[in-house]
Amino acid sequence: MLKYDRDDARDVLERASARETTARVAAGAVCRRFLREFGITLGSHVVHLGGVDARRPDKMPADLNAAADESQLRTLDRDAEQEMIARIDAAKADGNTLGGIAEVVCDGVPVGLGSHVSWDRKLDGRLAAALMSIPAVKAVEIGLGVESARRKGSDVHDEIDPDERNVKAGRVRRRTNRAGGMEGGISNGEQIVLRASMKPISTLMRPLGTIEMKTREPAQAVAERSDVTAVPAMGVIAEAMTAFIVAQALLEKFGGDSLGETRRNYENYVAGLSGRQGR
Repeated sequence: MLKYDRDDARDVLERASARETTARVAAGAVCRRFLREFGITLGSHVVHLGGVDARRPDKMPADLNAAADESQLRTLDRDAEQEMIARIDAAKADGNTLGGIAEVVCDGVPVGLGSHVSWDRKLDGRLAAALMSIPAVKAVEIGLGVESARRKGSDVHDEIDPDERNVKAGRVRRRTNRAGGMEGGISNGEQIVLRASMKPISTLMRPLGTIEMKTREPAQAVAERSDVTAVPAMGVIAEAMTAFIVAQALLEKFGGDSLGETRRNYENYVAGLSGRQGR
């Protein structure tokens, strides 16, 4: 309000609302369809809500979104879901709101998207910025995330798997994926794993203290209808933003004036990677 010399917060809050992300989700759906042409798929699920952690399966479902959609809260842990629902009901009764964490998994991304050369071309930086642009998202993690700061290097970095099948196929695979599918700002062929942390919605049914902007007198914030949490929806928005950035990086890498040309460029590149064996 001060920046734009406004007296009414409504002028700001409507434009700052997450409602603007509907256009992003629509654009992300187009990007997702484009990525499918190259075998790249995306999905999201809730891994934390209102103080409750959801157990992450050792192996993700083949269709992550279909599995997540079986849950009211888009979580894969049904036991945790019941506790999350109880926390939501309690927060609603208290006039409060809850935050949480959603994880996005992008599978099938080829080696080589992004760059280590310039800071603005690093794929991890671009994805982090895209997720941070979602209203109420306050932190982004990639792969092991903040946990990597608490471990020794030998417990963080991913070893190369010397499996003969990978070697013969010209693939370089990791035994683990603590890096979250990117190293040095470049995709490494493993799943891209991102987590976005969302703060509780700021509109409370028990308003907090504020001031009246015209008089600077103490006041209470306005109470109006609001959701208790929007973490599952935030995960869907994060999917869309991930699809947008990955599609952008793929087009930068392979170019082309038609889908057919881009596909040929992609296939030639992948074939070239396989042909590197023994060089």
